Amino acid sequence: MSSLAQVSQVAGDPAVHPVAPAPETEKRSWTAYLLLLPGVLWLGVFFILPLVQLAAVSLQSRYPGFPGYYYRDLNFENYASALTDYAPHFARSFLYAGLATLLAFVVAYPLAYAMAFKAGRWRNLMMICVVAPFFTSFILRTFAWSQILADEAWVAGILNFLHLLPGGHIINTPVAVIAGLTYNFLPFMVLPIYASLERADPRVIEAGGDLYANGFTTFRTVTLPMSMPGVLAGTLLTFIPAAGDFVNMELLGPQRGKMVGNVINDQFLAVPGGYPVAAALSFTLMAAILVMVFLYVRRFGTDELV
Repeated sequence: MSSLAQVSQVAGDPAVHPVAPAPETEKRSWTAYLLLLPGVLWLGVFFILPLVQLAAVSLQSRYPGFPGYYYRDLNFENYASALTDYAPHFARSFLYAGLATLLAFVVAYPLAYAMAFKAGRWRNLMMICVVAPFFTSFILRTFAWSQILADEAWVAGILNFLHLLPGGHIINTPVAVIAGLTYNFLPFMVLPIYASLERADPRVIEAGGDLYANGFTTFRTVTLPMSMPGVLAGTLLTFIPAAGDFVNMELLGPQRGKMVGNVINDQFLAVPGGYPVAAALSFTLMAAILVMVFLYVRRFGTDELV
């Protein structure tokens, strides 16, 4: 009997049944779900539930004549107030965060490039220097910058000697805030760019020189596109926390002209009955950042991020 006839006979034999999946396959699938369970529970308890509670608080109203007391309501005026009364604070936050992100990129890309291609045996030491600030408290690092940028410190002294400081001081100015944001979030820019460049194939970059491209053309057409996943990740990791930061403005910035993070902090802790407005500001900030991130990734994103 031919093999085709044998196949037909087996297919038509009612005694032949499809093979059931092995028990080990079902066990493996349940194992995957069990491994996901702790992370899902953590996300639900410490992110989803607080987010739902924050949304409920953002729609509450104050009791007239009773500061510090509010009741459950659907008061969308809190969001109208967030968009109108505090629009300058949002604009200031995004401006400072954008400038800090740009400065961090300008500093981080050459550093990451040197670590990936030029550092040699010094690479580990340079990596330690980048990561070392994380071993110190964020607030302590910002306090240190308040001392470095103080009027009696050497930075202001040298700039005043060179007549490069029109106001006579750096501390309590927007320049100090942007400098603090740039420094505090610089590692978040360096590490993703370094990871992308370190994965790049040096032979592809050398091929640009073999095709008679100069250094700038090779960087623009080969190196930079290969590092774009790291650039996008670094800019997002820098801009998002910088836009909501309030510590740098509190310790380094002027008394007037706060960022939106400072307004949220004051509404929560200093203003009686300010919880609904603070929650609405938080949701508005989150929504604005999500929209900007979506547009940014759609415009400059790669397959690794979209």
